[in-house]
Amino acid sequence: MKKKVFVDTDIIYDLLASRDPHYQSTARLFTFSDERKIQIFISALSIANIHYFISKQISSAEAKQVLRKFRLLVHVVPLNEKIIDLALNSEFTDFEDAIQYFCALESDCDILLTRNLKDYKKAQIIVMTAQDFINL
Repeated sequence: MKKKVFVDTDIIYDLLASRDPHYQSTARLFTFSDERKIQIFISALSIANIHYFISKQISSAEAKQVLRKFRLLVHVVPLNEKIIDLALNSEFTDFEDAIQYFCALESDCDILLTRNLKDYKKAQIIVMTAQDFINL
């Protein structure tokens, strides 16, 4: 069975904006998805956030085109009342991180990848950076 890996918004942005020094590890991560070695999950919120960030650098139409291609590599976890309620009532100080975390739990992911490790200290699943995951 393939590993189910949940990817936080910052990791996606590293890939799509080619942000160094993180681009190489994220590109490798998403290559694993393209090769069907892992399944990558992201939240619906990440798609909206990434469109917002990318459309500051390129047109909205170009950002949508980038996201259409990217979408082929990932499974999108919908936001629903349960996830929002869990996030609102959690001990997370960062609401967006709480949403990401509960999306990962709801989609039964094995691992959550982020660069904000400190925000997930009480996580009930494995949390690591993309580089740490690649090193495994």
